[in-house]
Amino acid sequence: MKAIINIKADKETKEKAHKVARELGLPLSTIINAYLRQFTRNKEIYFSLSPRMTPGLEKIIGGAKEDLKAKRSVSPVFSSAKAMDDYLDSL
Repeated sequence: MKAIINIKADKETKEKAHKVARELGLPLSTIINAYLRQFTRNKEIYFSLSPRMTPGLEKIIGGAKEDLKAKRSVSPVFSSAKAMDDYLDSL
């Protein structure tokens, strides 16, 4: 048996959520039902003030860490601003 729930949401938020659900190949109602099932099962609401990294950003940071370990794309340490300027001018 299905029930209808009416909620108020910001138009922009609803459109963005609808777009993401569509990209995943799911109706938005399926996403909302999954959240409701999780809420009733765990009796928890999770809010985070810190933003999560996107997979793309995680990939970029991972590549930078690998470069640092392999000493690729790493500038030298400079003893003065002039030394830094000279180095940058040489690139």
